[in-house]
Amino acid sequence: MSKKPGLFSRLFGSGKDAAESAPDAVEEKEVAEEEVVAPEEGEATPEIVEEVAQEEASIEAEEQAEPSEPEPIEDDITSEEEPSIDEVETSEEPIEASEVVEESVEDDAPEVVEAVVEDEPVVEEPKPAEPEKKLSWFERLKRGLARSSGALGESISSIFTKRKLDDDTLQDLEDILIQADLGVETAMTITERLADGRYNKEVSGEEVQKILADEVNAVLEPVAKPLEISSRDDGSPHVILMIGVNGAGKTTTIGKLAQKFNAEGKSVMLAAGDTFRAAAIDQLKVWGQRTNSPVVAREVGSDAAGLAFDAMTEAKEQGRDILMIDTAGRLQNRTELMAELEKIVRVIKKHDESAPHSVLLVLDATTGQNALNQVEIFSKIAGVTGLVMTKLDGTARGGILVAISAKHKMPVHFIGVGEGVEDLEPFKSEDFARAIAGLAE
Repeated sequence: MSKKPGLFSRLFGSGKDAAESAPDAVEEKEVAEEEVVAPEEGEATPEIVEEVAQEEASIEAEEQAEPSEPEPIEDDITSEEEPSIDEVETSEEPIEASEVVEESVEDDAPEVVEAVVEDEPVVEEPKPAEPEKKLSWFERLKRGLARSSGALGESISSIFTKRKLDDDTLQDLEDILIQADLGVETAMTITERLADGRYNKEVSGEEVQKILADEVNAVLEPVAKPLEISSRDDGSPHVILMIGVNGAGKTTTIGKLAQKFNAEGKSVMLAAGDTFRAAAIDQLKVWGQRTNSPVVAREVGSDAAGLAFDAMTEAKEQGRDILMIDTAGRLQNRTELMAELEKIVRVIKKHDESAPHSVLLVLDATTGQNALNQVEIFSKIAGVTGLVMTKLDGTARGGILVAISAKHKMPVHFIGVGEGVEDLEPFKSEDFARAIAGLAE
């Protein structure tokens, strides 16, 4: 007979131990009925088995009647002393998130401050810009003639460096002056004056520049004349006819002159006689708005001579002081276009025998020697009374004005060295001569 487990083992032992102890209990009961055996130490008697059964029944009844609940004190102690894993994890997660937020704020805060500091110069109000220094007319003229004077100065310096004035040097100088479009006559005059008293002696470039300025001024001084605006007793306007080849700058020159005349207190009317180009008509209208000058215009392709006649009539009716008539650009070798110009002049004279009172030929300095032919032919067709030289700032051949003046003795009223209204000024020979020679004012 196997040894029986104790009371504790039977109550709380595994299911396997209980199953194994059950047959043993039955067998023990049967043997007890047959014979009385003294119980061994640790074995269960029938009285004990019955007692155990009663205790088990009692325990089950108590459990069914009153289900056990954890005491709140134990829960409080447990929660205070030993928080569960879930509670720890739950409490730790927001702490970690807050720490991340605090770290990001701490990391970002210096950057925001730095950005504000960097932007401070931009937020600050800019200091008022200093007004640009206004250049004098001579400074603008010298700057405009820089290409012409620079080319002359470099060439002159190159031939007079450590050389005596001999025939070869004089010939080189004459070639340089002719290439600069000063003209053969002016070039010969300068070399002859330079050789007088200096032959076979060393001559500096500054001496040559001084002589150059003197001779250029001598040629230009007789033709440097202002444009005179005559007053009419009958109330008719002073008529200015603007002529020239394509692209010389006639329309722009009209606008600049209109602004200057208005500044002098003269009333001006403009006539869009370039009826071949719609752009020229529109451009003249813009200048009319700028200068508060009425513009007489017709459709593209209209008769230019008829427009000139209508403009003269309107200008007289309105009592305008000056009427400036624009014309289409035409090459001097185009016979039919030059014949049209003759017609315009005839029609103007029918309205006023003394008109046009000024016929201004606008010359583009970049055309060089071709300008000499323009003066000659336009003078024959339209009776040119004066010259306006434009675009002197765009060429190294500004000396052409000297050659034209030496040959044709034509008055020069204005010269232009830029796009602005202030860049067109009355011609002054001494300023031009010093600027083209590269001398200071």
